[in-house]
Order: sequence, then C-alpha cells, then structure tokens
Amino acid sequence: MIKSKRTYDAIGDDDGYRILIDRLWPRGLSTEKAHIDLWMKDIAPSTELRKWYNHDTTRWHEFKTKYIEELTHNKHLVKQIHDIEKEYKTVTLLYSAKDTEHANIKVLMEILRKEE
Repeated sequence: MIKSKRTYDAIGDDDGYRILIDRLWPRGLSTEKAHIDLWMKDIAPSTELRKWYNHDTTRWHEFKTKYIEELTHNKHLVKQIHDIEKEYKTVTLLYSAKDTEHANIKVLMEILRKEE
C-alpha cells in the first residue's frame, strides 16, 4: 500500500517506510523529528518546473502535464517506490506543500496507481 501525508503530520505506527518526495528539505523540521527512511529528491518536479509553477493554481493543469512528462523520463524512480512497497508492504510518501489539492503528490500518486 502506498499512501501520502504531509511531513508535518504526526508519525503513525502504520506509516511503514517513509519517503520524502520533495526536492527541498521541509522548513523547520529536523532530521530527527522527520523519521525519513529515504529522500527521493529526483522524483520531485525539477527546480525549473517548481520555480515556474510557484504554487500558482492557474498553472495547475500545465504543471501537471509537465510533471507527468518529467516522471516518464524517471520511470526507474517510480519503479523504485513500487519495489520498496513490495519489500515493506506500506510506503508513506511525504510532502510539505500546504495546498494539498495542487501539490506534486497528487500527480505522483496518480502515476503510481497507473503503474501498479
């Protein structure tokens, strides 16, 4: 099972293997409190795409299309998440965005479900 939650949410006993999927480390969160097993910076949107999008929801659909394109060039990272899921059974993808409806996690989860 692959699920997601914000990095600032409480750690759950059922989180399993915890993967940070942001390119930048979450503000104000120490490594000790984060309890992150793996930081997959490269699965996050590229720096150029992240800066272009700049949390502007009017660009959401275009951002989504561009991010999906980036993910198609990084299929090995999507496969890596599925491989970890096979080993640990539960994987929690962690992200920091406040706007959970317009965050890269939504796109990534969609791709992961398609690739199952």
